This record gives sequence, structure tokens and C-alpha cells, in this order.
Amino acid sequence: MPTTKANTGKQKNAGSEQLEEFFIDALKDIYWAEKHLTKALPKMQKAATTSQLQSAIKEHIGQTEEHISRLEQVFEMLGKKAQAKKCDAMEGLIKEGESIVEETEEGSLTRDVAIIMAAQKVEHYEIATYGGLAQLAMTMGYDEVSAVLAQTLEEEKQTDANLTAIAENNINWEAEQEDE
Repeated sequence: MPTTKANTGKQKNAGSEQLEEFFIDALKDIYWAEKHLTKALPKMQKAATTSQLQSAIKEHIGQTEEHISRLEQVFEMLGKKAQAKKCDAMEGLIKEGESIVEETEEGSLTRDVAIIMAAQKVEHYEIATYGGLAQLAMTMGYDEVSAVLAQTLEEEKQTDANLTAIAENNINWEAEQEDE
């Protein structure tokens, strides 16, 4: 007997059940990623040299907590329990970020350059994930879920743009001058 999707009236077939399972799995993956970022970002903030970068990371910590809340809202909208599933990609990006902090000189602008690059790798992963999830939600008829995910997507894009601006507004150039 076919089941129907919540709030859409559409009937599921085997393909859509498989797609929905993939969608929920991807939500669990990014939920894990966001939760682990709340632990990693304060370390990067503390390691940053400039107050501008420290402030940007602090702001993103608050946003990340909001992203977690939104994901919990999405799970609730779908009638699912919010669950995390280990995200290998984010685990790798966080480890890379920790390594670059260890491998760069404390108090150097080179460390800030490295932190910005590591943070942008994280942002690009999140942009790809939220973009894909928002579009998939729309395709599956979950318009409200898509809107929630799209809001987070726009914040991730803005964070990436902010990091670029910080790098371009002298940090990269000043780091290049450090050894002279």
C-alpha cells in the first residue's frame, strides 16, 4: 500500500522512498558537521591573530548554533527525530584546520591566512551541502523545509564572502611581508 508524504499528498514510489532516505541521511550528516563545528570554531578563534578574524569566527559560532536549531526544526517538520551521523568530510576538514594551526607560528598573520583558508574549505562544503539539500527538498515537495535550508545556505555564502574580504583587506599582503 503506498504511503503519502507529509503535507504534500504526493504518493511515494520506490525511487522517492530511496531519495527520501538519502535526503534524511544527508541531513543527519550536516547535523553532525554543524555540532562538531561548535567545538572546533572556538579553537580557531583563540588561535587567530587579528581581532577582525577572531570577531568573524565568533559571529559564525553564533550562526552555527542557529544552523543546528534550524536543522532540528527541519527534522521536526519531517516528523523525524534529530539525529547526527558522523560526517567524514567535516571530520577531515576540522582535522586539517587543527593541523594548520599547529604548523603555523603563533601570533603570525600566516596563521590567519591558513585559518581563513581552512574556514573557507568548511564553508564551501556547507554551501554545497545546503544548496543540494535545499534543491532536493524543493524537488520532493518540501517547500517549507527548502526555505529553512536556503536561509542557512545564504548565511554560509555570506560567511565565505566575509572571510574573503578579511583576507583581501591586507591580511594576505601583511602575511607576505612578515619575513622581510
